[in-house]
Amino acid sequence: MGFTMVRTRLLTLGLLVLLASACSNSPSKSSNSRYDVEQDYGPEQPIDFSHLPDAKPKAEPRTRAGNKSPYTVLGKTYRVMPDSRGFNQRGVASWYGKKFHGRKTSNGEVYDMYAMTAAHKSLPLPSFVRVRNRNNGREVVVRVNDRGPFHGGRIIDLSYAAASKLGFVQHGTAPVEIEAIDSGSPALDFLSPKPTALAKSPDLQLKPGPEPELNYRYTSGRKRTFVQVGAFSNQDSATALAQRLRNALAQPVRLSRKPGTGIYRVQVGPLAMASKLLGVQKALQQMQLGSSIVIYE
Repeated sequence: MGFTMVRTRLLTLGLLVLLASACSNSPSKSSNSRYDVEQDYGPEQPIDFSHLPDAKPKAEPRTRAGNKSPYTVLGKTYRVMPDSRGFNQRGVASWYGKKFHGRKTSNGEVYDMYAMTAAHKSLPLPSFVRVRNRNNGREVVVRVNDRGPFHGGRIIDLSYAAASKLGFVQHGTAPVEIEAIDSGSPALDFLSPKPTALAKSPDLQLKPGPEPELNYRYTSGRKRTFVQVGAFSNQDSATALAQRLRNALAQPVRLSRKPGTGIYRVQVGPLAMASKLLGVQKALQQMQLGSSIVIYE
């Protein structure tokens, strides 16, 4: 074989090696997965979602697969509520976009950043909630079909579209109030606490009849002690929570409207002693209603 032919073959082989190396270093489809993206982001061009309708609450089946309880994420264990009726919560909302767009949600559906959906750690899937941005008063209704958020002390993750309608996409987070909307979906019976288990606690007795007449005295000087479980702008939601508490607790439950406002408060009390207060707080935690506050009047 002549020297010229050998040199030609060596040059050709070298060229093939370079091409193979270039192909191996080129971006692949798998590199665009959400696990390779450190920071979430929205669409390249801004979109006007002002005419996008809110989610419409309706009765939907709830499955065991989408409501596994308890479950553990990042070393922390969470429990799913058997029912969303009367649920109210305040905290910080965030949003998620292209990092998860097209991936499966915890409910087994495909996440769409342009739909009116959300993720929550403990609400049954699916649920419907009204979310109000406390900075600007804007409200949306979203369908909860995913789990999260699991970091940063946030209570709900909204889709990019929902966050846009609430006006906080640029800021990333916003203080919100979320209020569950009764869609008529059945409760998760397999997650409901059993009456026999609840009866073990002396401060969490199921009442077979009407609310007992309890005459509590003032506990702190001239003030009385209450545990406020929720505050609602919707009277029906407040009434539903009050009835739920009356069916589960042996303590009196008070539903009142805050003077000068349209806010309805649901409170347990007045409580006669510290042991009763601790018992009520423990009972509320067992009912997945642990975000309560103690007030004195």
